[in-house]
Amino acid sequence: MQTLISADDLSRRLAGRDDIRVLDVRWQLGGPPGLGEYRSGHIPGAVYVDLDTELAGHGGPEDGRHPLPGSADLQAAARRWGLHDGDTVVVYDDLGSQSAARAWWLLRHAGMRDVLLIDGALAAWRSAGLPLAVGDEKPPVAGTVHLSYGALPTIDADTAAAVARTGVLLDARAGARYRGETEPIDPRAGHIPGAVSAPTSDNLTPDGRFRPAEELRERFEALGVSAMRPVGVYCGSGITAAHEAAALAIAGFVPYLYPGSWSQWSNLPDRPVETGDAPSAAE
Repeated sequence: MQTLISADDLSRRLAGRDDIRVLDVRWQLGGPPGLGEYRSGHIPGAVYVDLDTELAGHGGPEDGRHPLPGSADLQAAARRWGLHDGDTVVVYDDLGSQSAARAWWLLRHAGMRDVLLIDGALAAWRSAGLPLAVGDEKPPVAGTVHLSYGALPTIDADTAAAVARTGVLLDARAGARYRGETEPIDPRAGHIPGAVSAPTSDNLTPDGRFRPAEELRERFEALGVSAMRPVGVYCGSGITAAHEAAALAIAGFVPYLYPGSWSQWSNLPDRPVETGDAPSAAE
């Protein structure tokens, strides 16, 4: 399935079709929420989506910082956004798709087939000289979409540990957090034993677009990924892991995503932690 759409292609489609829904998923770790940025300028007709309240559930520390929302909760939110079965959904942010990918992955996981990321995010729309709207949009007519999880593969902590032993488990966080040199948020520093450092920022070109499929495939193969071995991905709390999953999909791989990610693992006292540059042979 296609993962990306260019800003120009989206503009052309919006001019000729009425079944395309555009979602603005501006968010950054630590806030503030992106609603103010949305009101300052967004793609005309786009609906603002709050990542913390609509694309994540809530639980204890042992569940991680951004557990998946219940499928019924996601469906209710998607209907508020005006989504219907069979719609094409386009998601974007202003962060190289690193937060919008959460909506891309969740909606695909919940059964929507045609979900696309704007390659280059909002910066690409601006660079193309396309118009922006300000303020709030008129609320969309309620949608009727039906969502149910299971279309994309996920793993829990036990299976993440197993993938690190039998396949390749990619850590999408910055290298310093992987190595355990710093940990600004979660209770323990380091990484899941056996995981391989694969910062999600390396999936992008300097202008915030995804690298070509061939380059991404070469990158992941150099990290040990192949079609013959399971590949899993995690990050701090499951947000940028979705971005890595998108890059893997562009490269032709089908990854398992660990939604709890490091924020869950580091809150489970019986889970071992590894530090340093290179992964050990996970036990």
